[in-house]
Amino acid sequence: MSKPFNYGGQAVIEGVMMRGRKHMAVAVRNPKGEIVLHSEPLNPRIYSSFINKVPFLRGFTLLWDALVLGMRTLMFSAEVAMGEEEAEFSGPVAWGTVAFSLLLAIAIFFVSPLLLISLIKQFVDVSILVQHLIEGVVRLALFLGYVWGIGFLAEIKRVFGYHGAEHKAINAYEQGVELVPEKVAQCSIVHPRCGTAFLLIVMVISIFVFALVGDPPLWLKIASRIVLIPVIAGIAYEFLKFSAAHQKNPIMKLLIAPGLALQGMTTREPDLSMLEVSIAALKKLLAEEQLAAEVKATEPGEALTAPGSAGR
Repeated sequence: MSKPFNYGGQAVIEGVMMRGRKHMAVAVRNPKGEIVLHSEPLNPRIYSSFINKVPFLRGFTLLWDALVLGMRTLMFSAEVAMGEEEAEFSGPVAWGTVAFSLLLAIAIFFVSPLLLISLIKQFVDVSILVQHLIEGVVRLALFLGYVWGIGFLAEIKRVFGYHGAEHKAINAYEQGVELVPEKVAQCSIVHPRCGTAFLLIVMVISIFVFALVGDPPLWLKIASRIVLIPVIAGIAYEFLKFSAAHQKNPIMKLLIAPGLALQGMTTREPDLSMLEVSIAALKKLLAEEQLAAEVKATEPGEALTAPGSAGR
């Protein structure tokens, strides 16, 4: 039996992206009501490298998912949803948008709280411990405020609906539920390995990691906030995987409760048409993974094995 694998996904504009072991698939509904499907192999230098197998380093993959694969998928879905006949999945504009988005996120959530503390220090004498605490609280407040604020936008509400559809499809697959909209609709809208929970963990862990930096000059503090992001992501990823594997433990239930509660802000109950799209993406992914397994099995000395059992 093959090793269980955790399938993942992301909501996009009028659609859902699903990621597997070696492939990704995205399903988007166009203005005609048709479901447009796209799939492609994942970059083996990212998803099959030794980094993806080493604890604390494999968190880089999740960052890549969010910042590169996720952004490219989002832009592709926007083109399809607007009725573009030849939607592209990559290109200079996509990579430029990824770079700009990354820089903007770092500036808002990691650098601006630090600059605010530097301003406060000019008027109030506070200890280094209090500085780090205030910085962490401001960063967390910015994140929660951002999530809360965008939830009022009509377009984002639909994306949150597809987010709920993605969770339901993954939960259904993990639980062995038949992948049809009416049955998938009965599954939970939350998932312990949600990217929203991951981001919340990042914000909390950053308080403790940045505290270890101490009180160097401002330029060094700013550099540390950027350089240490992958370190924080690695720690957060390991916690996310561990907590999901032990979610029935009473102590772990308390620790993951905030992440599950936060999903109430980033998910909406999907309708059947949204579930149809998320199921289409998942089925396309599973077909690609199965085909890859069959091709590999034809190689000398190889035995036919299906992809790992569902996880996220």
